[in-house]
Amino acid sequence: MIELNDVSYSYEGIPALKHISLRIEKGESVALMGVNGSGKSTLLKLLNGILFPDGGEYRFAGESITRKKMQDPVFSKRFHQRIGFVFQNSDTQLFCSDVYDEIAFGPRQMGMDESEVEKRVEDCLALLNIRDFRHRQPYHLSGGEKKKVAIACVLALNPEVLVFDEPLNGLDPRTQRWFASFLIQLHESGKTLISSTHDLEMVQEIADRAVLFDENHTIAADKPAQELLEDTELLKKANLIDEYYHRHPGNGHQHFHIHPF
Repeated sequence: MIELNDVSYSYEGIPALKHISLRIEKGESVALMGVNGSGKSTLLKLLNGILFPDGGEYRFAGESITRKKMQDPVFSKRFHQRIGFVFQNSDTQLFCSDVYDEIAFGPRQMGMDESEVEKRVEDCLALLNIRDFRHRQPYHLSGGEKKKVAIACVLALNPEVLVFDEPLNGLDPRTQRWFASFLIQLHESGKTLISSTHDLEMVQEIADRAVLFDENHTIAADKPAQELLEDTELLKKANLIDEYYHRHPGNGHQHFHIHPF
């Protein structure tokens, strides 16, 4: 489904990704781990055709994704129907005057007739239990409510791949709990999920596989999620846990002390 071959990217000469090679198969749930600034968000923008590699190649479903191809509106629409991106900050994603029009925006852009648009909006409102929001203004919603609307906007196109950038940031504990359960539900329905996070407990819950970025903007490890989470020396080296990390013997639960960022 997704293939990166020796991909590098820099911001005005400052490296963000160095020689990244990665394959993600259809139906996987992959967590991208690493401290802030390690390149996770840059990689997600590359996957979604917002940025383009300085070197190397990105292929989606066998097709090379380039700036030139993404300037073709037909190709771009087809691509964005297949892969959806939920930004870290929902405010950057929401711009319509009410929630209904926000969720309807993508399907309308794809040229769907209004009866199909309405069906998709209603389905998403029901799925995320936000029917009461349909005529509210997005900027009046709470952080968790905005996140649900942003997810509904992406799901309205029914993409095969869903990409989340630090999805738990700014959410209260109850909404975090709901969100983790919702991601599990999406994965069980067959969606391919890619989530960037430095929340190790979330990785443990929602990911089959974890890809660890180090502070040199390269991939330090790519393993089954549980196996990577048990490699405390590697997590220390990547600056994701500190010396206070500990495991309670016998009960199988891990307790992480994560550096503040």
